[in-house]
Amino acid sequence: MTPNMNNLLSQARKMQTEMSRVQEDLKNTEVIGSAGNDAVIIRMSATGNLKAVSIKTEVIDPNDKEMLEDLILTAFNDAKTKADKTSESAMSAITGGISIPGLF
Repeated sequence: MTPNMNNLLSQARKMQTEMSRVQEDLKNTEVIGSAGNDAVIIRMSATGNLKAVSIKTEVIDPNDKEMLEDLILTAFNDAKTKADKTSESAMSAITGGISIPGLF
């Protein structure tokens, strides 16, 4: 192999190792989404795995199920948005901002 090819392969291996490390870090990074002035709180990993749901008792109204459903949905979407941004930011630090399909 040419020196340039060896250098390229070395850089690719280094990037792969770094990406594996970052992906593991993201599994352990927690983001929090909330709705209704923290009436509903969703905790999830930066990789999108749901960790916990917390609902304040005062928003549990059997006559207004739809409001609670909306709060849960809003809190989940807030957490998911934060998880996606955290993941994209961590990966772009490795890839230099280049989008690699299937990576994240």
